[in-house]
Amino acid sequence: MLTTMAESPVKVNLIPIEATSESFADYGQVIEASRDGDHFGPDDAQLDLSRGTPRFYIMRLKDRSFGFSNITHHANVTQCLGSIGGHVWYLGVAKPSLIEDDGGRRAGNVASGSDGHLYAPPSVEEVRVFKVSGPKFVKLNRGTWHAGPLFRDSSMDFYNLELSNTNEVDHTTHDFVKNDGVIFRFEPKEDNTSF
Repeated sequence: MLTTMAESPVKVNLIPIEATSESFADYGQVIEASRDGDHFGPDDAQLDLSRGTPRFYIMRLKDRSFGFSNITHHANVTQCLGSIGGHVWYLGVAKPSLIEDDGGRRAGNVASGSDGHLYAPPSVEEVRVFKVSGPKFVKLNRGTWHAGPLFRDSSMDFYNLELSNTNEVDHTTHDFVKNDGVIFRFEPKEDNTSF
């Protein structure tokens, strides 16, 4: 469905899901504190930073309301995001749909990404929103569609691990208003501002 300028997009209300290792497994990992001295294992972030120079930095975001119409993926890198101080935040997501990863399940609807990779656009029905609270971070699998971080405060700081040029050369965006005629909204669950 394509929306014209005269039409208003349909509002799709999402219900936030608490991000846990189990609930977030289709999109990546939720990483929580482990004991010092533990050996590397499956509960550690399983990273793919092999296609460039890693960049670990603190990003300050401002005015991120509880709604979105654009969703982005990175085909060449896993990405880690977490709030400084364990504040509550939200992330809209859809499953990765890189053609190399999905077994051709949507072979009829193929698009080309920012760096020439092939993907199937995310569907409205597959979009979810997760609540991330406390001292943990999320690792997004390569190709996971994401919108956010989104939060209540006027600004919030996040640490971010990706590649040094991710936002210049590996940033594919799907516009749900233009392509599907919808915007996503959600009401935040009761939050504690920090842990």
